[in-house]
Amino acid sequence: MKFNTKTIHGGQQHDPAYGSVMPPIYQTSTYAQSTPGGHKGYEYSRTHNPTRNALENAFASIENGNHGLAFGSGLAAIDAVIKLLQPGDEVISTNDLYGGTYRLFTSVFKKFGIKFHFIGMENASNIESYINEHTKLIWVETPTNPMMNIIDVKATAEIAKKHKVLLAVDNTFATPYLQQPLDLGADIVMHSATKYLGGHSDLVMGALIVKDKDLADRLYFIQNASGAVCGPQDSFLALRGIKTLHIRMQRHCENGKAVAEYLANHPKIEKVYWPGFESHPNHNIAKAQMNDFGGMVSFTTKGNNYEEAIKIVENLKVFTLAESLGGVESLAGHPASMTHASIPKEEREKTGVVDSLIRLSVGIEDEEDLIADLKQAIG
Repeated sequence: MKFNTKTIHGGQQHDPAYGSVMPPIYQTSTYAQSTPGGHKGYEYSRTHNPTRNALENAFASIENGNHGLAFGSGLAAIDAVIKLLQPGDEVISTNDLYGGTYRLFTSVFKKFGIKFHFIGMENASNIESYINEHTKLIWVETPTNPMMNIIDVKATAEIAKKHKVLLAVDNTFATPYLQQPLDLGADIVMHSATKYLGGHSDLVMGALIVKDKDLADRLYFIQNASGAVCGPQDSFLALRGIKTLHIRMQRHCENGKAVAEYLANHPKIEKVYWPGFESHPNHNIAKAQMNDFGGMVSFTTKGNNYEEAIKIVENLKVFTLAESLGGVESLAGHPASMTHASIPKEEREKTGVVDSLIRLSVGIEDEEDLIADLKQAIG
């Protein structure tokens, strides 16, 4: 199947009971058994649920993986990956990443004896100098949140394989419509399915996708043992969202390009971060590993004034000031005070998350309305 067909049919089958085209919502916690252990593949919904299984099959299909796992949130999915490790193990992570990931690494897992190195990964060769006998995982976001930095997944995968280290890629911003990290050599793909996969700002969910069965079995054990699973209603909503991922992403990309180009020509805007610009760092890598450049755009104002940035996001009318991203509606955020507030000011500013930085999740509304809204808000 081609990708657009996979979003609708990949890994799916009609429900065997009545031929339901959409998987039913199996809103049950447990399943009847004819004798102890005598069941139809389902015993307890933390371990398995038919609606969640249908979603996990869809996750695997659209990322060209063999095994998918659905969690109660993106952070729960990341939590499961770090639980593959042991005290004394080390992780190399990009230094420009989602604030919640940084918080989980530094405030939760660091105290259990796992060491994290946060480094710039714009040049993949920089990663190798941090690898030692304790390194077990490389954690990558690309494009990164919120600076839109591009990391070469293929080159990083070659380094990881050379040193027998796992490579996990947070593919939330790009989605499998734009890039498929497993095909580029990654071992694990993570999504905050809350974002583009769900696509309608009505659920919270995480996903992991892998090809290797042994790795999948270890993650399935953690998923069941830790219990951070999503419910059948959210699974149903995510399945419904995935079916329109391809057409939504096409419009996100079109509108993202229009917004980025408008901002780049605005006299009050200092910098615009969008991988589609030829001047964007690693644009050629983005062009090679992505099918388009997405709907996420970040920018700073001239003078880098905190109050001015706050005024802009408060004045927006079509863009909604809110956490999150990837919904059909356009959202605006101020990373320094919202998504990245958990990162110390000195640390976040090293990566470019300055006081005037505004992050846009460009939705699928009419392009003219979005640009008019930015025009009146910026002034």
